[in-house]
Amino acid sequence: MRIDIITLFPKMFEGTMNQSIMWRAQDKNFIDLNIIDLRQFGDGLRKNVDDRPYGGGAGMILRIDIIDACLKSIKAKPGSKNQKIILTSAGGVKFTQEKAYKYSKFKRMIILCGHYEGVDNRVAENLVDEVVSIGDYVLTGGEIPAMVIADTVTRLIPDVIKPDSLIEESFSGMESEYPQYTRPEVYRGWKVAKVLLSGNHAEIDKWRKNNT
Repeated sequence: MRIDIITLFPKMFEGTMNQSIMWRAQDKNFIDLNIIDLRQFGDGLRKNVDDRPYGGGAGMILRIDIIDACLKSIKAKPGSKNQKIILTSAGGVKFTQEKAYKYSKFKRMIILCGHYEGVDNRVAENLVDEVVSIGDYVLTGGEIPAMVIADTVTRLIPDVIKPDSLIEESFSGMESEYPQYTRPEVYRGWKVAKVLLSGNHAEIDKWRKNNT
């Protein structure tokens, strides 16, 4: 899968997206991750990308013409087969594990990071396939949501991680994952549940189902 992330703050992704599973996925060519600096497409000597909102109001709004130029440069068109263009915004639809599975089937995903006071609404209406939120709160920008979405989707791509890990982990057919423990068996008086030490797999499975 090719993942393009369009942002005004490309340095936020340095290091963060090159660790752990994300690094392995890139190293083994499961994903091709591209961080695109939106300011490259800015207007004038100062590379302006935003402007005051019509009708007044606080803050600055990302311009549709700048975003459109960026999308055209990477040949991204809404509704194209085998790709998904999303905009991160607190007002978008909730990002879920189910949605991540759907995204993982695409050959390409383009994530446009939301910004401060907002983005010209014509972007949501005409230039992206979906507006997505990772939670009911407001962040400074869409960079952290973009990282969350890219990470969640990447680990669902076949062979990025072991299939068994996907079957039993949280939000894959269960509301939450069962509690897990390892050595030492007793620490500061805190003990591991006896059933987990019993070797009785039927009882262990029952305990796990009752504790999810």
